[in-house]
Amino acid sequence: MAWITVIGIGEEGLTGLAPALRTMIDTCDVLIGGQRHHEKVPEFTGERLNWDNGFDLALDEIEKRRGQALVVLGSGDPLSYGVGSTLARRFGGDSLRVYPAPGAFSLAAAAMAWSIPDSQLLTIHGRPLEVLNLYLSPGARLLVLSRDGGSPAQVAALLTAQGFGGSRITVLENLGGETQNQYDNKAEDWSFERASELNTLAIECVGDTALSRAPGLPDDAFDHDGQLTKRQVRAATLAALQPLPGQLLWDIGAGCGSVAIEWLRLGGHRRAVAFESNADRLARIAHNAANLGVPGLQIVEGTFPESAETKVPDAVFVGGGISQPGVLDAAWEALASGGRLVANGVTVQAEQTLAQFQTDHGGDLVRIGVERAVPIGSKTAFKPMLRVTQYAGTKP
Repeated sequence: MAWITVIGIGEEGLTGLAPALRTMIDTCDVLIGGQRHHEKVPEFTGERLNWDNGFDLALDEIEKRRGQALVVLGSGDPLSYGVGSTLARRFGGDSLRVYPAPGAFSLAAAAMAWSIPDSQLLTIHGRPLEVLNLYLSPGARLLVLSRDGGSPAQVAALLTAQGFGGSRITVLENLGGETQNQYDNKAEDWSFERASELNTLAIECVGDTALSRAPGLPDDAFDHDGQLTKRQVRAATLAALQPLPGQLLWDIGAGCGSVAIEWLRLGGHRRAVAFESNADRLARIAHNAANLGVPGLQIVEGTFPESAETKVPDAVFVGGGISQPGVLDAAWEALASGGRLVANGVTVQAEQTLAQFQTDHGGDLVRIGVERAVPIGSKTAFKPMLRVTQYAGTKP
């Protein structure tokens, strides 16, 4: 049963709300919101709660007041990167009645006359700036919720560094309010030091360095020391893993993180953990993940299975350590029922281990051979890479 009312409010404040919603605010026992929201309701005389001491503490205080008339104020649409999502995760959707107002994305799209379904809706509020890297492609339109007034200049610098300096950035300040304002320029020519703290960005991407999100990025897209699942084998590995939206991947012996990174680049709210015992490679994994737009990749230092996580993976890729006793068995044991295990090996010992594993657990065993054309004097010949033996199996 719903016991929390969540009301979206715009920069225009109470004047933008229907009379029934204003009555809910006027008559509630407890009004909850950020400082900016409370300032828009100066005449409220009941108890107030804010987020000043963090969401966790505030949510605990809300729980203590179950049974009272509670109203939470959110910005625009509270379920679009807003407080409504936080409340739903903590208390469940059945606990909420949500009344959205036009959010920043809708207001920004209206100001730009952009089609929302044809735009990418993103946020860098509380998220690394590098999440934008995943979405940079010629002709793309991005609507981005900023972190603060310094975000436009930071985004301009990132676009320029990524070869998208010709992109046009429009800053939309205080959308829906009396001080709404907008201005624009190319990223490479950006000269505005700081915007209003409340701003949204509209970006029209112009550049020619985009990377496809289809599996099999060029090997030189990754910083690596040779420990890299090569391009054609990597594409086959992602296909064998059969990724689905929302799934969690463990990449064991991650090297430079290429398989986990390409898994995340597919989108669909996928998650991944990269396990790597070599300390020098950890920084490479982090750099590659940020540069390729998936800074949310979780990186775990240590030898598997000693460093194993508690969350159950939907898929596991073993790219290193196959011949070490217990690695494959531990990965199979950790895997969720119906999950996929894929393992690649190039040595005779690894191939023997994979053959025995297939005998014990079923699945497919294939050998992948790739030859690349290279110069031989004044001519060209195909040079074979080391053949890869790949196991792929589904846990019952």
